[in-house]
Amino acid sequence: HIAQKGHFSGTVNLIFQPAEEGLGGAKKMMEDGLFKQFPCDAVFGMHNMPGHPQGQLVFRDGAAMASSDNVTITIEGTGGHGALPHRAADPVVAGSAIVMGLQSIVARNVDPQQVAIITVGAFNAGVANNVIPQTATLRLSVRSLDRDVRILLEKRITELVHAQAASYGVQAHIDYQRGYPVLVNHLHETDFARQVGEELVGAANVTRQGRALTGSEDFAFMLEEVPGCYLLIGNGDGSGDGHGACMVHNPGYDFNDQNVAVGSAYWSLLVERFLPAQG
Repeated sequence: HIAQKGHFSGTVNLIFQPAEEGLGGAKKMMEDGLFKQFPCDAVFGMHNMPGHPQGQLVFRDGAAMASSDNVTITIEGTGGHGALPHRAADPVVAGSAIVMGLQSIVARNVDPQQVAIITVGAFNAGVANNVIPQTATLRLSVRSLDRDVRILLEKRITELVHAQAASYGVQAHIDYQRGYPVLVNHLHETDFARQVGEELVGAANVTRQGRALTGSEDFAFMLEEVPGCYLLIGNGDGSGDGHGACMVHNPGYDFNDQNVAVGSAYWSLLVERFLPAQG
């Protein structure tokens, strides 16, 4: 529609980005020269979001989605017989202390008015009830909505893990992988995107400053290089027949087909307002 009937003057780059879920497709496209080959004055993205009424557009300037880092902690102890624990250095006990200690970082090191999440999603150790294993492995998801908090979390996690391990007579090895940065929407571009939304669906169907999300999105990499806005389109809030309210990343999720028309119309209008035709 934009190519055939759009009334605008300028160049529109449509970015079909692969591998958003964990592999950072946006970053890889940029490393391959995306914005050098196809310069952009601004970038805009949209994400379907259950929990909001179908077709409602949700905006937020500033930090809108969390950073996401992946941490693997390997605890090396000394294995032994479960009947002779004094002859072993138990990585399970040390790992358990680390799991509990990590939550003190959120509770006691981070400003209570800031968002910080440390989730231990996996704790793997041993296979038998009467054997103290040699190693234990913890896998963490670490998230924040502030770049300085992100740095603080990495520092304190590293310090606490090594200190706890030492106190139990074991060693800890940390593989700290930085994932997606905080997604920060730019003020000017977000205000422009809001105006387009209100023109299209009316102010009553626009949330001007929605809540930040602790999920992550690799569009954040693009926003670090080019100003822009990442917005949400409601998939359904469960009212009426309940259609569209099931959250994403769930086998019951069902894309609301009515959003095809709303989303397409939004992009078409945004192009015409950002690149007004001459004369």
